[in-house]
This record gives sequence, structure tokens and C-alpha cells, in this order.
Amino acid sequence: MLCCTARTHISATDMKNHTQPNQNQEHIGVFEPMHPERFAAAQKSTWVSIVINLLLTFFQVAGGFFAHSQALMADGLHSLSDLLSDILVLYANRHGNRHADANHPYGHARVETAATLIIGAFLAVLGVVLLVSAAMRLQHPEALQSVSPLALTIAVIALVAKESMFRYMLAVAKRVRSQMLVANAWHARSDAASSLVVIVGVIGNLLGYTFFDLLAAAVVGVMIAHMGGKLAMEAMEELIDTGLDEEEVEAIRQTLLNTHGVLGLHELRTRKMADNALVDAHIVVDPKISVSEGHYIAELARHAVLKNHHVLDVMVHIDPEDDLQAKPNANLPSRPGLLAHLADRLGDFSLEGNRVVFHYLDGKVEAEIYLPVDRYVAEQTDALQARCDELVRNDDLFRSIHVHRNHAQN
Repeated sequence: MLCCTARTHISATDMKNHTQPNQNQEHIGVFEPMHPERFAAAQKSTWVSIVINLLLTFFQVAGGFFAHSQALMADGLHSLSDLLSDILVLYANRHGNRHADANHPYGHARVETAATLIIGAFLAVLGVVLLVSAAMRLQHPEALQSVSPLALTIAVIALVAKESMFRYMLAVAKRVRSQMLVANAWHARSDAASSLVVIVGVIGNLLGYTFFDLLAAAVVGVMIAHMGGKLAMEAMEELIDTGLDEEEVEAIRQTLLNTHGVLGLHELRTRKMADNALVDAHIVVDPKISVSEGHYIAELARHAVLKNHHVLDVMVHIDPEDDLQAKPNANLPSRPGLLAHLADRLGDFSLEGNRVVFHYLDGKVEAEIYLPVDRYVAEQTDALQARCDELVRNDDLFRSIHVHRNHAQN
């Protein structure tokens, strides 16, 4: 039975370079990211976000305090959460870009996923806290205060800054294909939306509807909690190995089936890893080809998927038949057992020194015996074939046995 798995082969030198970079870096103090362009772009955009959020946090919280605006202060805490998130993104971006090593053979990409989960959970909790705080204050309308026009000025400036930051960060995230940066960019967009809500609340308060400011603070809390919950759920789905969407899986399936030599595909599994995916596939090939040709077909299929899809790695398993439908072969004897069985059934004929090929198919074995032309005449070959034909009529192991002459390759 032809059954092998195709993956990229790594030489001893390559493995040494993959498993020991951190040791060398500890000595020379140099960090080499796996994707330099992506790492640099992420670092730059995140530092821009840190500076802007630091300034916004200070002016929004201080302005909200002196202007008596709960909504503006809530938005300031939102900006503070962005600042903390940016710091977490910097950490994840650095560690997620490290090369694969002995303990992390698939790389460190899921550090980004873990960071996204933490950011989402933090935002969800912050949103609920802001919502509850605003709701409690609304229980005492007599304590509500009118806000200063200063709050409106700061809220407008914050809106412009956050929307500009969102557009800049999203462009960078799409260019370098980073799920974590996309999450951080949309986080900035949620901030812009919350600043717009704050503007409406402050204007309503200035027009005499004092409860509008607290109502805006509550809405901001809901928006933050919703965005955080969505990010956390998406990250959690990846961490529990959720597969790719149906359309992408079907595209990968067609790529595998279009590979020359692939006769069928009966198992295809995918799972996400940050912005990439891992693919496992079982493909069916002609059962009578050599192991090396089967491996060659597997490599063709693997490289086709890597070339045409955003996939980190592909594991291709070669089967001579659809083992989800065919009878299992695991209960059949291995080569020594089959040879002993043949020797016992064939009696005085010795297989020693002759090439014997076994094909494990559909719960039975098909055998091919090659006799050297210089040791056996045609009559001997025909006689052995007749004995083998008689053997398979009532044998529990062998479906067919074919005797060949003039093709011996010992």
C-alpha cells in the first residue's frame, strides 16, 4: 500500500539555523523578524497610534473633568484602553514575528491571536463598566450638570484624530496582511464612532437636555463592549482551530484535484493561524505507482496550494484508495508475515532472492513476484502462476498473485 506524507524537507544545517537563532541572538542582542517589512510597518503604525492615544487620553480625561462631561471622560478611558492595547500589540508583533524553533515548529503567529483575544476581552469588560456607571448616574437626574462648550471642542478634535488614525492603520494592516493590525485599526474606528456619540451627547446637554451626556456615555460603553466581544470571539474561534470559510476550502480542494496524478480527494482539513492557514489533505493516486512517484505527486499538490492560496503549510497524505470507504488494511500481516504465508502455501518453491511486491488494497493483498530470466524458464514461470491462481481461490489474505519474468530487479 502506497502511503506517504509530503512536506518540505529541512537539512541538518537548516534545522540548526531554525532551532538556534534565539541562542545566537541572546549573545549578540539582535532580533531578526520573520517578515521584516510587515514587522517594520506594524511597529511604525503602532507607535503613531501610541502617541496620538497618549495625547487624546490626557486631553479627554482632563477636559471631561473640568467641563463636567461624563461622556468625554468615558471616551478618554476608551483612548486609555487603546494606549494599553497598542503596547500589547507592540509586544505581540515582536514575538509573533520570530522564526520557528524547536518548541514552536509552526512559528509564533498565534501570539497575535492571543493578543487579539486579550484586547477584545479587555474592551468588553471596559464597555460593561462604562455602561453600568452611566446607568447608575442616570438614576439620580437631580445631580446631573451642564457641560462646558470646551467638551465639544475636544470631542470634535478627537473625532478627526481617531478617524484619520483608523484610515492610516487600516491601510497599513491590509498592505502587510495582519489580522492583529486590522483589529487595532477597527478599534480606532470604534473610537471615532464613540467620539461622534460624545459630540451628540454634549450638544444635547448644551441645548438643555442634561441627561444626554450620560446617555452618550452609556452608548459609548455599549459600543466598546460590542467591539471587544466580537474581537474576542473571532480570536477564540482561531485558537480552537476553526476551519477556513467554505469558499476558500472549496478553492483549495479544486487546486488539489487539478494536480496531475491526483485521482481523488477524500479528506481535507483546514485551520487558521493568524493571517495564514494550515491544510491537511488525503489524496488518492494510482496504487501501482512507485513510492517516489507518489511523493512527487504529493509535492506537486503541496506547492500548488502554497502558490495559489494564503497558506503557511500543507500536509499531503497519499492513499492508493479512499480509505474512508474501502475495507481497512490495518488487520493484514506485514511483509514478513505475508512472505511466511506464501512460503507455507507454495510448499517447495522458495521466494528467497526473488523480488516480491505487495499492494494492500480494499482489505486484501495483491502480490507481484518477479523471477530472474537467467534462473527460470518459461515453463517454470507458468507452473508457478498456475499454483498461485489456485492459491488465491480460497485464501483469506491474497486477492491475486501475478508472476513476472524478464523484469527482475534485485
